[in-house]
Formats: sequence, C-alpha cells, structure tokens
Amino acid sequence: MQKKQFAVILSGCGHQDGAEIHEATLALWAIHKNGADFQCYAPDIKQHHVLNHITGQEMSEKRNVLIESARIARGKIASLATFLPESFDGLVIPGGFGAAKNLSNYAFDGADCTVNSDVARAVKAMHGAGKPIGALCIAPVILAKVLGDVTLTIGQDKATIANLVAMGAQHTPTLQGEITIDRPNKIVTTPCYMLNSRVDQIAEGADNLIRAMLEMMA
Repeated sequence: MQKKQFAVILSGCGHQDGAEIHEATLALWAIHKNGADFQCYAPDIKQHHVLNHITGQEMSEKRNVLIESARIARGKIASLATFLPESFDGLVIPGGFGAAKNLSNYAFDGADCTVNSDVARAVKAMHGAGKPIGALCIAPVILAKVLGDVTLTIGQDKATIANLVAMGAQHTPTLQGEITIDRPNKIVTTPCYMLNSRVDQIAEGADNLIRAMLEMMA
C-alpha cells in the first residue's frame, strides 16, 4: 500500500521568530512513526525579524524563511510557491512565532491579520479538496483567518480565543497533548507550547494529531 503523503509548512527556525523546532521535528517524527512520509515547504520570503533566542532582543541581521526552514528539513525543502495539492493527502503547519510573524502577521494585527498568499492558497486548496489539515500551537489562527467557521484549539489563552472567535472560528479548550477534531472540515489542532508543556507532551500532541489525520484519509 502506498504511503500517505504530508506537506509540512515551516516558518523559519526557532520559536521566537520562526518555526518551533520541537513541534516541527516531532510532527515529522509522528508522520514517519505512523507509516507516512512528508515533504517540507516554506515561503521564499524575508523573515519579519531575527531575535536572539537567549536575550529575546532583536538583531540587525536579515534572514530568509525558506533558508532558515531548511535547517529543520536538513535541506530537503521546497518553496511553497511550488506546492501542488494533488500530490498530498494532508497538510500540517507547526507553530512558533514564525506562524504569526512570517506565515501571517497575526502577532501584530491580531484578528485583523493577513495571511501569506502562498499559505492561504495551500490551505484553501487542501480544504477544498476535502483533505485533512493539522495545525499546532498558534498556527490554528491561520486556519481561522483563511477558513472562518471552523472549530479549533489553542489551549486556554483567553486573548487568542477571543481573536479566533472574532475571525469566525469556534474554540474548544484543551490541555497538554490533547487534540480538537473538526470532522466536517477535516481539521485537527493541538495546543503544544500555547500551554506550559514538556517535550514529551509536545510529542503526544503531535502523534495524536497525525494519527487523527491519517484516520480521516482512510
């Protein structure tokens, strides 16, 4: 039987200004653990800014989202502009502030945010084709903005929940490792580091998310 194929959209490298490395890596681990395969993508755009992950201070250097994401993908990554929805069975978006700074500008504009055009195109194409989409941590805000009336989780944060509702989505509170499944829309979300989580809890959430997505592909 042919392996199910996941497209994974990364947003840089490092939770303060890119993809959250544990979430991204453990999502990839869960895909392979459950007998599927993946291809990583990222938009070929400038990173919003670069932060020192020790001090949290902004640095003067400039970086590229695709090139930074290649650090996580070990170089096996493609520009999101080349994404073809017919080649994949599911789409996964790990969190980290890159999802809210590079894939969208949610970190700055909240419910009034815009989403990168290539990201929005991928989400709309997969949703329109009835294929499952998974989002971790803060990344569900992207699905709320693009798709509107969907059911998601980001854990417990009241301000983010209010923004999700303002964008037309519905929220389900969750704890570490738990997932929320919107079966009609084939969307699976998990809170990850939106809560005070350990690495093993991130792995549990990622594994639960991927397994739920695979069940939808059966």
